[in-house]
Amino acid sequence: MPLPAVSFEVFPPRSIDAAFKLAATAQALAPLNPRFFSVTYGAGGTTRDLTQDAALALHRASGLPVAAHLTCVGASKAQTLATAQSFAQAGIRNIVALRGDPLHGQGAFAPHPDGFDNSIALIEALAKTARFDIRVGAYPESHPDAANGAANIDWLKAKIDAGATEAITQFFFEADTFLRFRDACAKAGITAPITPGILPITHWQKCRATALRCGASVPQWLDQAFAAATRDDRHDLLAEALCSELCSTLIDEGVDSLHFYTLNNARLTRRVCTALGLTPQIEGLSNVA
Repeated sequence: MPLPAVSFEVFPPRSIDAAFKLAATAQALAPLNPRFFSVTYGAGGTTRDLTQDAALALHRASGLPVAAHLTCVGASKAQTLATAQSFAQAGIRNIVALRGDPLHGQGAFAPHPDGFDNSIALIEALAKTARFDIRVGAYPESHPDAANGAANIDWLKAKIDAGATEAITQFFFEADTFLRFRDACAKAGITAPITPGILPITHWQKCRATALRCGASVPQWLDQAFAAATRDDRHDLLAEALCSELCSTLIDEGVDSLHFYTLNNARLTRRVCTALGLTPQIEGLSNVA
């Protein structure tokens, strides 16, 4: 089985303890020589400053590529592009450009009066600077705001045409979900790489709730499997086996890159990577916090 390239997503810390946890996560995963770490925004853009700080700290400490999330939420065009400029000046040339979730209390996304209306407008503006590699989100089971699956794929193609070079998918639980989506994208003329997003299941009920919020289907067999595994105190063994099997199936189907949503917890992600045959290639981070 060929070895995949990997990347890891983390979120910015909101406390001292969380900062130490992020540092430990980066320390554990950096030796796997990831293509990049990505750093998320909180819902509604609530961690904009924290995202910048965490991205810059990771980049300085590791020397590894960092992809900073950037959204359209809660900021003018000038403010958003100034944030991008600060990343570029610090040597961060990878951005994950997203529309972003609605601000707290809003039922649906509403752009800032002077802001970008959607992710395509943001991507176009970033592409005009010629300073960034731009990645975007993709949704194998359709974005909750998309009219249907076809519209979802059309929107992804528009983002690629606007200047994005790669898409990273929402997580999913069965390989066929991604493979059908990949085939549909190819049929629609999308040629940019589409990297599957992988969520190692550290807590099934929390993962299940997240899936339902973002429109990912939850197979009944998973509920049954985790109910039995939890009773037998084998939750983590099942999670590792299922995630490793999912990744192996994707690799067998020609997937050459995987993007792990770590939730700032390296243990299960590292064990899955080890099961796939990945071994440490570089020394860990010396000082992230």
